[in-house]
Amino acid sequence: MLAGVIFDFDGVIVDTEPLHHRAFQEILEPLGLGYGWDRYVADYLGFDDRDAFREAFRSRGRPLDDAELGALIHRKGVAFLEIIAAGVTPYPGAVELIRGIEGRLPLAICSGALRSDILPVLEQFGLEAAFDIIVTADDVPTSKPDPACYRMTVERLSAASPGRGIEPGTCIVIEDTPGGIAAARGAGLAVVGVTTSYPAERLAGTSRIVASLTELSLEELALLL
Repeated sequence: MLAGVIFDFDGVIVDTEPLHHRAFQEILEPLGLGYGWDRYVADYLGFDDRDAFREAFRSRGRPLDDAELGALIHRKGVAFLEIIAAGVTPYPGAVELIRGIEGRLPLAICSGALRSDILPVLEQFGLEAAFDIIVTADDVPTSKPDPACYRMTVERLSAASPGRGIEPGTCIVIEDTPGGIAAARGAGLAVVGVTTSYPAERLAGTSRIVASLTELSLEELALLL
């Protein structure tokens, strides 16, 4: 029986990946480490900010210590907030699906983005109170496909919703990347894949693949478990 629903954020609720790419380039291009959109999609999609900066430096043979990494993450976060202040648009069906589940089942976000990147967007959509638990890159040391983030999400959602039967086998994840799917599956969770970032053939291991969240409802998600 379905007891909880977990959403990824970027690529599922909102298309902020081009905005993240733009923010990264504002920081990296003056350092001679910039890269185009195609390379971002191929090599960086699904990384949190830490691993994205590490990869940018590693790929050019440049050292990066923890102090510089922290400064880069902060500067990129400021740039991202300035970009999204102009407004962002949710994916079709995302807000409607979340509101259709809210109050009926526990809801969580498990994202490789920073909490400071996520909360302003949820506020723009009027969803700041919709999620019981939000697990972000601030909470775990490694990016997806490491399953630690999804394990933590299930544990925290269970603690926040006692008596609801929250465990990996009773929750379903909505993801858009191969790494995210691998992370969820590694934590024992069923996954719905949405083809906003990758074609269907890249989303192996899912219980269902959809082109848009307009194709989903709470009732349809419940049938997948």
